[in-house]
Amino acid sequence: MTAPVLLIGVGNRYRRDDGAGLELVRRLKDGLGAGVDAVESDGAAASLMEVWRGRTNVFLFDAVKSGASPGTIHRLDPGAEAIRAGHFRCSTHDFGVAEAVELSRAFGDLPEKFFIYGIEGKVFDEGEGLSSESESAVQELAAELMHSLARFIGNSSVAR
Repeated sequence: MTAPVLLIGVGNRYRRDDGAGLELVRRLKDGLGAGVDAVESDGAAASLMEVWRGRTNVFLFDAVKSGASPGTIHRLDPGAEAIRAGHFRCSTHDFGVAEAVELSRAFGDLPEKFFIYGIEGKVFDEGEGLSSESESAVQELAAELMHSLARFIGNSSVAR
């Protein structure tokens, strides 16, 4: 049986801030428990499309490099707007999040409620650990989403 909410973390934890989406999903999953399904992905378009196919409520988290200040949180609604490919160019794949969204849109397979959060990264070099800007953004977004997601799934036992 699938949970009412699917969380997808995209990234590579060995490329510093590229791991922000993965870290955020881990924190949300730990706090929400059984009310969510959580998936970690490297961002390959075909696998992303397969993961969200048939799901109704999807939240995707990834690091972005758009030129905004590091730590900026981008909120995107793919149901209402096209996703610019340039936002999600941290991936090692040529065909990633933006392309998967637009292909799903073309095939009529976008989830009914689909929200994408991008955390503007600072450091994408080899290594582990988030920059202070990305860490702050992950903390802020986790706190913001924890209670709204808990209400959404009817989970009153959210970790505090």
